[in-house]
Amino acid sequence: MLRLDSVAMYKLEILHNKTRLLLAPLKGTATVTVLVLVKVGSRYEPAQLNGISHFIEHLLFKGTKKRPTSLDITKELDGVGADFNAFTGKDHTGYYIKTNQENLELALDVVSDMLFSSVFSETEIKKEVGVIIEEINMYEDNPVMMVDHVFDEAVFQGSSLANYIAGPKKNIRSITRHDILNFFEANYSNDNVIVAIGGSFQETETIRLVNKYFKKREPHFDKSQYLPYQSSQESPRVKLITKATEQVHLALGYPAYNITDPRYYPLTLLAIILGGNMSSRLFLEIREKLGLAYYIHSAVSVYEDTGSLAIYAGLEKSNIHLAIKTIIKELEQLVSRKAGPEEIKRAKEFIKGKLILKLEDGAQLVQWLATQLLLKNKVETLGEQIKKIERVTAAEIQQAASDVIRHSRLNLGMIGPYDDTNKILNILH
Repeated sequence: MLRLDSVAMYKLEILHNKTRLLLAPLKGTATVTVLVLVKVGSRYEPAQLNGISHFIEHLLFKGTKKRPTSLDITKELDGVGADFNAFTGKDHTGYYIKTNQENLELALDVVSDMLFSSVFSETEIKKEVGVIIEEINMYEDNPVMMVDHVFDEAVFQGSSLANYIAGPKKNIRSITRHDILNFFEANYSNDNVIVAIGGSFQETETIRLVNKYFKKREPHFDKSQYLPYQSSQESPRVKLITKATEQVHLALGYPAYNITDPRYYPLTLLAIILGGNMSSRLFLEIREKLGLAYYIHSAVSVYEDTGSLAIYAGLEKSNIHLAIKTIIKELEQLVSRKAGPEEIKRAKEFIKGKLILKLEDGAQLVQWLATQLLLKNKVETLGEQIKKIERVTAAEIQQAASDVIRHSRLNLGMIGPYDDTNKILNILH
């Protein structure tokens, strides 16, 4: 079993070039993960450039001065059986390579080459437009994946948090190489980057290698910024995407706490009790008792300045009215009555167990630590987080419910064969 104190072992270095280096050794593994996080994503983008962070993520795999083609990059990593990929979110972008411990230098060489020497070929940019548009088409054809964005458009209306991570297709077709270079130079500066290494490695040699491969880059432009989220919502909102589906997909919820708010822990426990697993209230009521949904679950999302609580469900279209009424009833019960001690205990043990399982993997561990550092500017260890979870009381969970679950701040994102928003609003009322 993973010891809690072993996950507390991490070290933070500030390199000569201002890059933050996070080292997270993990015993009992023969692999090492190199993760680079950049503090930029879709919420940092102006409307006309929405999608550019994700575009850049794609382009960094398309050729460097040392490795001119995508194949030159991938064949080196494939040649050692490495796992590698990248991802873009609303507030950060990440690149990772997981490989055998003896290939650490190769991983650092490749990922630093992508960050410092990508050529952004006009030919590759034009080709990648089609790739990204097909990726957008894939998401739009998959309501389970798309409904999260539809909900964000409702709950974060008027904020760049409502931006679609991949961007609208018209932007992808119109973004120029000049736009890409300017945005890249502004946001991929050393002080906006964290290099995180987790798993099996030798500390002194690793620091030497990172200093060798991660050179200094002076920013040529000011970093992108975003306006903090402010809600003026006074009544329920619906964002509806009309689509001829047999199943209706919905996300229903509320704006909530930011990533550093201590009330995040009571809210997380509330989400587990509500719909976090197969013994949760919503799963038992909506799926097992009433048979209204194939999937139903709840989740908390957090950002630097805000967050959200959401319930996701896939329903047969004739069940939509009863399902929404039942979900709202379960939400209101969390406000009116404290959760019971056994229910709270199960939720705490569930979170603890899931965290321990996740953090036994070096790649998951280093991403968990580095994301905290990037967005909170500090790291809470597994032991510290579990202590905070264990201290949460029934009264604090009920207070979080009272704070967040307010009818005037209810939001519904939905994809299905409906075209009348007012009818859906009437269900909410």
